[in-house]
Amino acid sequence: MAPTPDLKYEDALKRLEKLVAELERAELDLETRLKKFEEGTKLARLLLKKLDQAKKKVQVLVKTHAGGEALEAFHDDKSDDDSLPDAPAAD
Repeated sequence: MAPTPDLKYEDALKRLEKLVAELERAELDLETRLKKFEEGTKLARLLLKKLDQAKKKVQVLVKTHAGGEALEAFHDDKSDDDSLPDAPAAD
């Protein structure tokens, strides 16, 4: 079963979890394991793509210097720091 781009994230994740469980069983032959591994790899790529698309849609609300609010695109430049961008200093 090849994953399709319209496959919901949750469904793809469940399928990947099922494949992992099946691969852990010792009674599978090598050819079957390879097919399941290939499908799992495709699902993992699809899941990463969907996460990346969702991440790009996230926006962070920040205060502007004039006291108003503006939407700013989310940028994850800090892989080790999950904090929000610093708000501008109050005048």
